[in-house]
Amino acid sequence: MHSARLSTEPLEIRWLGVVDYQETFDLQHRLATERADGVLDHDVLLLLEHPAVYTAGRRTDDADRPTDGSPVIDVDRGGKLTWHGPGQLVAYPIVALAHPVDVVDYVRRLEEAMITVTHQLGLNTYRVDGRSGVWVLGDGVRQDRKIGAIGIRVARAVALHGIAVNCDPDLSAFTSIIPCGIPDAGAGSLTGELGRSITVADVRPLLGQAISDALDGTLEVTEHQPPPVETPQIVAAGGTGVGLIQ
Repeated sequence: MHSARLSTEPLEIRWLGVVDYQETFDLQHRLATERADGVLDHDVLLLLEHPAVYTAGRRTDDADRPTDGSPVIDVDRGGKLTWHGPGQLVAYPIVALAHPVDVVDYVRRLEEAMITVTHQLGLNTYRVDGRSGVWVLGDGVRQDRKIGAIGIRVARAVALHGIAVNCDPDLSAFTSIIPCGIPDAGAGSLTGELGRSITVADVRPLLGQAISDALDGTLEVTEHQPPPVETPQIVAAGGTGVGLIQ
């Protein structure tokens, strides 16, 4: 599989710790401009956490916004409304994309990185048709839960913004919004789904490596088919005329 990156230089991975959203927004745009101008000669992956904040992508509807009056930062990425905060690992790849630029392929690679990490931790996640990100599928009782979100921007063939993986956040932050504008789904976390503590520190090295591998093409994008849903079958009990479900 070919690389999605124009450069063959290694991806620089920077751990920033907990950083204010606006500060990181400004840093991303500065790095992206420098990358497009050639001042920055290599790609950079920013890994971090944000203090609690809601951000609204360009497709956000008024109905998606918080019902409790919480402030929202409007940003220039794709997608709709989401929450960032403690316990969520955020990754912003600042990457000059290979030509011809294929945004859909780039998004699929970032999804593949998240799916790979959740699998490594013991949780099966999937893509869902018509929805971005990675999901734990509903079972008829619980609805689909998004574990990893994605929202990007590409300008002058350089990608910025990125992905967020829910490790052990307070999911109550999602209850006052329609996460990503999807009313019939919810938000989940690695800790909640696996029943054990999964921290940002646990996920950070795995996600950094998976993103690097996915963008360089050593981690191949594949279809992850969920197991078939077993449906009960009705069989006739011999000679009784009574149908039995098995």
